[in-house]
Amino acid sequence: MLKGYPPEFRRRVLDLVAAGKKVSQVAHDLGISDQSIYSWRRQDEIDRGFRPGLSSKEHAELAAAKRRIHELETELAIHRRASELLKERSDPKRPLWAVGVMADEGLPARTACRVLGVSSSGF
Repeated sequence: MLKGYPPEFRRRVLDLVAAGKKVSQVAHDLGISDQSIYSWRRQDEIDRGFRPGLSSKEHAELAAAKRRIHELETELAIHRRASELLKERSDPKRPLWAVGVMADEGLPARTACRVLGVSSSGF
């Protein structure tokens, strides 16, 4: 979830604040925004169980699940469209043609090639 700065840097920033330094001073000294530090601190409190919310691990799992769902939905759309395109005749070059049509329609050609079992070298 937290991007832009390495975890070690964020940890050191939070340690400075925990040691009593003011957020505004740490932010100024390091050239980062106050809001970044407040966000990091809030997420750290969630991760350590001191505040309700989604932990960093849960955010990562959710993002991975959303990516996988998107991949599966894309594959399903390719299967459906390929079925429509290929039902007309069984020409051996028909799957390559279908990949081209689907690519023109905005579906990812490499995924379509994988789903239809054809080489993606031409795409």
